[in-house]
Amino acid sequence: MEEIKKEFTEDTAEVEQTVQEEAQENVSEENTDGAEEQKSSKQEKKKIKKLESEIEKLSATVAELEAQIAEANDKYTRLFAEYDNYRKRSAKEREGIYTDAYVDAIGEILPILDNMERALQYKDNDSENIARGLEMIMKSFVDTLGKMGVSEIEALGAEFDPNLHNAVMHVDDEAYGENEIVEVFMKGYRKGDKVLRHSMVKVAN
Repeated sequence: MEEIKKEFTEDTAEVEQTVQEEAQENVSEENTDGAEEQKSSKQEKKKIKKLESEIEKLSATVAELEAQIAEANDKYTRLFAEYDNYRKRSAKEREGIYTDAYVDAIGEILPILDNMERALQYKDNDSENIARGLEMIMKSFVDTLGKMGVSEIEALGAEFDPNLHNAVMHVDDEAYGENEIVEVFMKGYRKGDKVLRHSMVKVAN
């Protein structure tokens, strides 16, 4: 009986020890799982915090870029408005310059008209007064052209220049030099380097 009781006690103790060991293992596993869960939770929180920080930085960058775009757009709008005003002002000034030049030209020509009217007063009188009136008109016209910067193109006796002269006839004559202009059919005029009308001439040889 004692032996049976002893064996039963030993078996009971062994079972209890086994249960305790398993319980400890379970507790250890639970602690391990909890630690891993806690560690994983911390990592997730750290990632979320990092993402939130990056989002804040990106939001700040976007806001800065939007501000720069708005500023550039404002500058472009003002620049376009200034250019449009400048274009309109320049066009108006050019129109004014043309009008002023036109008025000045007419003002210079009017004295010629006055001389022509005076010459016509002598149409029933002697030819001397008519000739004098024509001379006055001619002089007035030449003076007016000079004030406007217009001058006659040198032609008679000069060497032919296709940039200034228009040769409508040629003649072989040893009395004249090569390409010498021997006759002017219609005078040419220029204003500075700009040819207003070419001289119509006869050229020798």
